[in-house]
Amino acid sequence: MRLISPAPHADRLPLERIDPEYKRLRLQVFLGIFIGYAGYYLVRKNFSLVMPDLIAQGYSKADLGFALSGVSIAYGLSKFLMGNVSDRSNARNFLTIGLVLSAITMIFMGLSPFATSSIMIMFVLLFLNGWFQGMGWPPCGRVMVHWFSTKERGTKMSIWNVAHNVGGGLVGPLAIAAVAIFGTWESKLYFPGIIALLSALIIYMLVRDTPQSCGLPTIEEYKNDYPKNYSSDHEKELSAKEIFFKYVFNNRLLWYIAFANAFVYLVRYGILDWAPTYLEEAKGFSVKETGWAYFAYEYAGIPGTLLCGWISDKVFKGRRAPATIIYMVLVMVAVIVYWKNPAGNIWVDNLALVAIGFLIYGPVMLIGVQALDLVAKKAAGTAAGLTGLFGYMGGALFANIAMGFVVDAWGWDGGFIVMVAACVLSIFFTALTWNKEKENLQLSKSI
Repeated sequence: MRLISPAPHADRLPLERIDPEYKRLRLQVFLGIFIGYAGYYLVRKNFSLVMPDLIAQGYSKADLGFALSGVSIAYGLSKFLMGNVSDRSNARNFLTIGLVLSAITMIFMGLSPFATSSIMIMFVLLFLNGWFQGMGWPPCGRVMVHWFSTKERGTKMSIWNVAHNVGGGLVGPLAIAAVAIFGTWESKLYFPGIIALLSALIIYMLVRDTPQSCGLPTIEEYKNDYPKNYSSDHEKELSAKEIFFKYVFNNRLLWYIAFANAFVYLVRYGILDWAPTYLEEAKGFSVKETGWAYFAYEYAGIPGTLLCGWISDKVFKGRRAPATIIYMVLVMVAVIVYWKNPAGNIWVDNLALVAIGFLIYGPVMLIGVQALDLVAKKAAGTAAGLTGLFGYMGGALFANIAMGFVVDAWGWDGGFIVMVAACVLSIFFTALTWNKEKENLQLSKSI
C-alpha cells in the first residue's frame, strides 16, 4: 500500500530544453532538501534546551533522560520502517509531511501545559517527534540518487550533510530569540516549531520527486554514469516485499556497513555525550572551557565532512570504503591522544577533540552514501534506514546507556578501551566491502 504515490512521469521535454532545465532543477531540489533537513534539526534538538527549566519545576535528570530517550528509540525504528514507505512515495510530499508533523508536535509541547505535565506524556510526545523525524533522511536520499549520479554523490552528499550542523547550530540562537520575544521558557519549544513550518513550505516549493516526473531523462542517461548492471528496470517502483527481500535483507555488503555504522555511532556519541563529564572529572576543565570544546567538536565536522566526500569522489573515483577506513584510523589515533594526554594540557585535549570532530562525521555521512550506492535507486531509503537503525539503536543507545555502566565499573580507561575497540571494528566491517566495491567500480567503467 502506497501512502503517497510517486509522481507520474511527464512526457519528455524537447532536447534543447533538457540541459538548462536539468541544471536549474538540480540546484533547486538540492536547496530544498538542504533547507528542509536543517529545518528538521530545529525541532529535533530543542527539547534539551528546556530541560533546565523542567528540572527547576521538580523533574530529575534521570526522568528527563528517560523522556528524551523516546526520540532516539523512535528515530532509529522510523528511519528504517518509514524509509521503506518513502521508497514508494513522492519525496516532495513525504519530506514536507514529516517536518509539518514534527513541528506541530513541538508547538503543542510548548503551548499546552498538559504536554509537560508528566514524564510519560513527554516520553510519548518525544517518541512521536522522533518517529516524524525519521521521515527526513530517507526522502532526501531518494532525491539524491535520482538527481545526482554515483561519481558525484559523495561530494554532493557531504555538502548536504552540513544541513544538520546548520540546523543544530541555529537551535541555541532561536531559543535566545524566543525568550526575548515571548518571555517564556515554553517558547523554546514552539518558536522553533513555527520556523520549521516555514522550512516545510520551502520544501514543498522547491523539491521535485524524480527527473522523469519533470519530463527529464534519468540521471544516469544525463550524466552518462551507469552503475554496475544498470537497466531500465531500476526505474520501476518496487513493492515493500521486493525492497526488503530482494535488495536489503539479502545484501551482505549492506549488513557489513550497518554493523560498521553502529561502531562509528558508538564513537561519535561516546565522545560527544560524555565530553563535558570527562573533561571536568578527568582533565580539570572549567564549565566554560568544556563548553567551547564541545562547540569546537561539532563545528569541526563541517570541513571534515566536505573533505571526506570530495576524497571519495575525486581520489577514490566513487569508492567509499577507502575514505571511511582512512578517517577511522585517524579517529582512533585522536581518541588515544585524547585519552592518554595528561591532565593540564588543555590545548592538546582541545586539539584532539577537534580532530575527532573533524574526522568522525565523514564516515557517518559516507556510510549513508555507500548504502545508497549498494542498492537499486528505488530501495535507497530502506537501505539507508537499515544503517541508521544500527547506528541509533546500537551505537547511540549503547553510548548513552551502557557507557555509563562501563565507566562506573572500570573507570574512564574502560570507557576508552570500548571506544578504541569500536574504531577497530568499524574499520574491520568496512574493509569487508573493499574488494566488492572495487569490482563494482571497474565493471561500471566498462559499461
